[in-house]
Amino acid sequence: MTELSLIDRVATACSGQGFKLRELRRELHQRPEIGLSLPTTQQTILDFLAPLDGLEITTGRGLSSVTAVLRGGREPASGEKPTILLRGDMDGLPVQEATDLPYASRNTGAMHACGHDLHISAVCGAAAALCALRDELAIDVVFMFQPGEEGYGGAKLMIDEGVLTAADRPVDAAYGLHVFATELQAGEFALKPGVLMAASDLVSITVHGRGGHGSTPHAAQDPIPAASEIVLALQTLVTRGFSVFDPVVITVGAIHGGTASNVIPDEVELALSVRSFSESARSTVLRRIHEVTSGVTAAHGLTATVVVSEHSYPVTVNDPAAIDRAYEVLTPLFGADRLRAMPDPLPGSEDFSYVLNEVPGAFLFLGAAPVGTDPTTAPSNHSSLAQFDDSVLADAATALAGLAVSHHAPAAK
Repeated sequence: MTELSLIDRVATACSGQGFKLRELRRELHQRPEIGLSLPTTQQTILDFLAPLDGLEITTGRGLSSVTAVLRGGREPASGEKPTILLRGDMDGLPVQEATDLPYASRNTGAMHACGHDLHISAVCGAAAALCALRDELAIDVVFMFQPGEEGYGGAKLMIDEGVLTAADRPVDAAYGLHVFATELQAGEFALKPGVLMAASDLVSITVHGRGGHGSTPHAAQDPIPAASEIVLALQTLVTRGFSVFDPVVITVGAIHGGTASNVIPDEVELALSVRSFSESARSTVLRRIHEVTSGVTAAHGLTATVVVSEHSYPVTVNDPAAIDRAYEVLTPLFGADRLRAMPDPLPGSEDFSYVLNEVPGAFLFLGAAPVGTDPTTAPSNHSSLAQFDDSVLADAATALAGLAVSHHAPAAK
């Protein structure tokens, strides 16, 4: 399938960058930014990429993204060069870091608690390694540095701005990875074909009533009992409306209504997180949430408004052939003992799903729990205490670059 000697050389190039990638990652970790506007993070990436030979670099119009295109120096024996996309997300979380790391966040209320600083560094490392071998490559590579993964839909915005055609033709395959502070040992990869992560939909429900005095509820229209019934009805919907083999999760994470014990409010607001593992279950649960809400409120003589956020994420689905390719590439690089087959998908969500909806590819997991800690008890991603071992950076860069090179076509003589 590939010229393994070329993959081995890419791996050597990535391994030689360990110290440089660690310094980059720690610089990024100290200056996390949130959302779609990440000017400091963007500039740090641009500064790293600037000395690399052969990159065509552009920045986003509506967000602080960076897209870099590397055009391989060799032409394939037949057809067009494959175009491969490697993605790293850039944003932090609104979390106050509570670690005592010497490179802990300096930005109050912001932290790279999900390891995106490692993702950026890994893609930068892959870019450096591939640029060094540019003249020998019969592939083009698009490096996608994406803001706004944590609920802002940055991948979709970058697609809308043309990242999938940045090399002047459609991308043929796409790869990304995500580090974990728990569950996996440092340096252990987890792979799964098919459904990998759940769809995520944020739903808000507003129950409209008519306020009044708490002593005379019959003279008002109390939205609180109706809202309470909706919460319970939604949990019954989960267990009685869906197969255990195609499950959904509905979490009512917030309820807001009322100001005092003797005041009936005009309305109550519910905030829902909805997870599903197939598009059919997803469309059904969203429809049923509307129906349950309408039915319960009608029974109380009330009305309600249901809004599904535009920042919802679809199911993340790995192409089985891309996962087969990952096993073929990663096994000789790291050994079969470091590759773990995942039995079940995760209920978390990921906006790389937008890319995989358009392009066949794979999203991999990589353990980054600090060496010497127990990954089953270590603080998890999104925790203020989460820590990630940057010793895995060279492996992450090697995996991404190796997957790209595995598409290297036989070159013309």
